[in-house]
Amino acid sequence: MPTTKITIVGSGIAGLATAVSLHAAGFDRVTVYEADPSVRSLGLGLNILPNAVRELAELGLLDELLHQAVRTRELAMYNPHGDLVWREDRGTHAGYTWPQLSVSRSRLVAVLAGEARRRLGDGAVVTDARLVGLDHGPGGPRAVFTDRRGDTRTVETDVLLCADGIRSAARAQLYPDEGPPLTNGTTLYRGTAWADAFLTGDSMAVLGDDRRRLVLYPIERNAEERRALVNWVAAFPDEDGSTHRRPMGAADSREVILREFGRWSPPGTDLASLLKDTEDIQRYPMTDRDPIPRWTFGNVTLVGDAAHAMYPAGSNGATQAVIDARVLAWHLAAHHPDVGRALRAYEAERRPQMTELQASARSMGPERVITLAHQRAPDGFDDVRDVFGEEELAQISHDFAVTGRFDQEWVNTRPSLNVSPHRPPAARPDSRSAK
Repeated sequence: MPTTKITIVGSGIAGLATAVSLHAAGFDRVTVYEADPSVRSLGLGLNILPNAVRELAELGLLDELLHQAVRTRELAMYNPHGDLVWREDRGTHAGYTWPQLSVSRSRLVAVLAGEARRRLGDGAVVTDARLVGLDHGPGGPRAVFTDRRGDTRTVETDVLLCADGIRSAARAQLYPDEGPPLTNGTTLYRGTAWADAFLTGDSMAVLGDDRRRLVLYPIERNAEERRALVNWVAAFPDEDGSTHRRPMGAADSREVILREFGRWSPPGTDLASLLKDTEDIQRYPMTDRDPIPRWTFGNVTLVGDAAHAMYPAGSNGATQAVIDARVLAWHLAAHHPDVGRALRAYEAERRPQMTELQASARSMGPERVITLAHQRAPDGFDDVRDVFGEEELAQISHDFAVTGRFDQEWVNTRPSLNVSPHRPPAARPDSRSAK
C-alpha cells in the first residue's frame, strides 16, 4: 500500500478525516490540497453523532476532542409557545457506547489537521492550491491546481478523492451542467455567545412551527459559573428571495430575527440578550444538492458534501463526512491494489444510504415532529398525548436514526472499520446497504 499515491482535494472535515483514515489503513503517500492560503474553518458549531464519534475514537482522537467539546445529553423539541413536543436522551445517556458531541467546527478541523500533519508530515497539506481541472481517463487521474499568482501545477496520482464541499470544483468538472447549490428559500442566521446554561446544561433545544426553526446548544462550558458558549441558529423563509444577498450588519440581523422569534419561549434562554451578546452574526441561504447517479469516475470519487450535501437537519453533515472517510479507507485497503474496484464498492455502500438521507433531510428529519405539532395544534397544547399517538414520536426519531445508520443497535454492535496495515482487512460487515 505504500506505493499508492493518493491526492485529496479540500482540507475541510471530509478531506482531513479521509487523510487520517487512509494513514490509519496503511497508506502513507497522501497529500491534501486546499484552495485557501491556510487551513481555516468556516462555520460555527456542529454536532457529531455517536456513529462518527466512534470512528474518531478508533482513530485515537476522542480524548483530545473531549477537552474541547460538550457531551450532548438530550435533544428537546418545542413549539413556539414553549410546549415540549418531544425529548430524548442522546449519546451515552441513550445507551450508546460513544457520546454525541457538540463542538466548534474550527476546533474539529484543527484536531484533524494536526493529526494529519503528525501522521503524514507537515508537507501533507498544501495550501493556496485551487483545483481548476481534472482528468479521469485511462492513464490515471490528473489534477490541475492554480495559486493566487496564477501559477499552475499538474499532479498525477493513483487516486483522486474530491472532498471540496458543497460548491465542489471537482463535482463541477464531472457534472458541468449542474449549476449552483439549490436553495429552499430559507435564510439561516447563526452565531455564538456566552449565556447562562439552560435545561441540563448539555441540552440541544429546537423550537419551531411549520416554517421556522430556532436551534440552541452549547459548544463550550464554564461549569463553575454554569455558563456556556451557546451556538444558535435561526431559520425562516426569505419572502422576497433576496434577504441573504442584501448587506446587513449585526444590529439589522438582530432586528430581523426578533421580528420573527421575539415572542417565542426558548427554555431558560433570553433570546434578546443572547443576540445582543453575539458579536458576529452570519447569514446565508439554506442549500443542498440533488442526489447524483454516480460519484465515481475511474480512479476519481467524491467525498462528504461534494457527494451528498444536505440540509442541516439531524446533525448529519460532519457526521456523514467522517463515515465516508472511514468507509472509503476501508475499501481502498480491502481491495488493494484494485483502486477502481475499491471506489466502486465505497460508492455502492454509501451512495444509496446518502440519497435516502438527503431526501429525509429535506423533510427536516426528526424535526418533522415540530411541523406536525404545529399543524395539529397551532395554538399549543396542554398534553402532547392529545396531539400524537403513543408511539408516533418515538417512531419518527427511530426511523431517521436507522436511515442515517446511527441507531443504537447498529452503532454499538457492528464490527470495527479499523484496518491493520500488516494484514488484509476482514470481510466487510453487513452495511445494511441492501436493506
